[in-house]
Amino acid sequence: ILIMAKSNKAFFWGLFAAGGTVVAFLTPALVLVFLLAALGHVPSRFDYDTMHAFAANYLGKLVLFGVITLSLWHCAHRLRCVLHDFGLRIDTLAAWVLYLGAAVGTVATGYALLAIC
Repeated sequence: ILIMAKSNKAFFWGLFAAGGTVVAFLTPALVLVFLLAALGHVPSRFDYDTMHAFAANYLGKLVLFGVITLSLWHCAHRLRCVLHDFGLRIDTLAAWVLYLGAAVGTVATGYALLAIC
């Protein structure tokens, strides 16, 4: 009988992979929209009233929650890998700090989205 040790790597790796996919697909579109907005060319679908209606809808809240939190978890895991690549062998401390930051960001995102009426 082979007994394997328990690991939480699969959970964090799954969040990292999902976040990376979300970031890869949405970041170019967000950069384009924000660039257009900065130049004074806000598309009609991205005015305040439309965006507020989207964020006030429960499906919109779910989409925003997914995009923001998956990006946070992706960033946390990526930073953990970067610290290791730079030779900082503080993996346990880095994991605690970065994943705790992502968890706090997740809770704060949920709270902020629920406050939008």
